[in-house]
Amino acid sequence: MAENINRVTITGNLTADPELRHTPSGTAVCSLRVAVNGRRKDQSGQWVDKPNYFNIVVWGAQGENCSNYLSKGRPVAIDGRLEWREWEAKDGSGKRQAVEIVADTVQFLGSRDGSASGGQGGEGGGFQPAADVPADTGDFAPSGGGGGADDDIPF
Repeated sequence: MAENINRVTITGNLTADPELRHTPSGTAVCSLRVAVNGRRKDQSGQWVDKPNYFNIVVWGAQGENCSNYLSKGRPVAIDGRLEWREWEAKDGSGKRQAVEIVADTVQFLGSRDGSASGGQGGEGGGFQPAADVPADTGDFAPSGGGGGADDDIPF
């Protein structure tokens, strides 16, 4: 008998700022909403984007980090599992259901300032190359340019 597999991996953009709350015991729970675009052809044969929206739940310290460092529009990669839940509506109108992704890992993509560099944007973050410092070329001998024995490649 085969084992059941429940794995989800998505990459998309946040549609709203994260919402952080805490359980009565103090555990952090962060809610994210992620849009993932797919492409398909419409009836006229033109490619169109079709967005899909997913609700994500992130628990504990990782949820607190999401709340602190993510914002609407930021690209993220989520790896987790699908979870179905059911509850009674507050207004007494019946039961409600939802399927959401419970994140095991959330990777922050892009940068905090919105650029696609992937580094740590903002103050004090990331490597900043110094363009005015020349590269060390001491390991390279100057090219003679002629047709000597060095031009004979053994393969």
